[in-house]
Amino acid sequence: MKTKITGLLLAALVTAGISSCKKADLTTDKGKYSYVIGFNIGSNMKQDQIDLDVDSFMVAVEDALKGKESSISPGEAQEVMMNLQMGMQAKMMKSAEENKARGDEYLTANKAREGVKSTASGLQYRVIKEGSGRKPRATDVVTVHYSGKLIDGTEFDSSYKRNQPATFKLNEVIKGWTEGLQLMKAGSKYELVIPSDLGYGPRSNQKIPGGSVLIFEVELVSIGK
Repeated sequence: MKTKITGLLLAALVTAGISSCKKADLTTDKGKYSYVIGFNIGSNMKQDQIDLDVDSFMVAVEDALKGKESSISPGEAQEVMMNLQMGMQAKMMKSAEENKARGDEYLTANKAREGVKSTASGLQYRVIKEGSGRKPRATDVVTVHYSGKLIDGTEFDSSYKRNQPATFKLNEVIKGWTEGLQLMKAGSKYELVIPSDLGYGPRSNQKIPGGSVLIFEVELVSIGK
């Protein structure tokens, strides 16, 4: 959780004039970098799902910049932040467990679809197009085109939309990709349905909630060394 904001960021927040009744001045470099810094902080807080009291936050920023003593003692501040951290962790774990339960239901239904195969680990895959090249090893560098979505159809990533395939060492990605791509011959295109245990587990990020099943269409473009 990114709760530590440096003096530079605090200054940027104030000088940017963050307020619901003011507009950002994006005609100057100072206005632009102030906006970028503020937007990044806000995005981090939204990602962390912090229910922020903006008025209290801005009062604290101004107090700190003016060199005033904190209205909350160091001991109480530590306790408050510990409680916040524990509450956020509990909320995220509950959300991840609910997502995993929905994902398990999806995996059960998907397993019965025509053409879907399962491995011992729980990975599910379906051949869209079979290639004629060799299969990669876990230590190989591969180049792939792919799109990834959640079980509700929300797309969270796509190399196709960037018009740029991804290149990486196969044993340096999530387990579901490491296993799934080793089933494919170069030139193949598969659908990989990856349980959360083979994906990101209970961890969440801005686009992928914790406990999510991941659905990828992956095209193995080439295999390097």
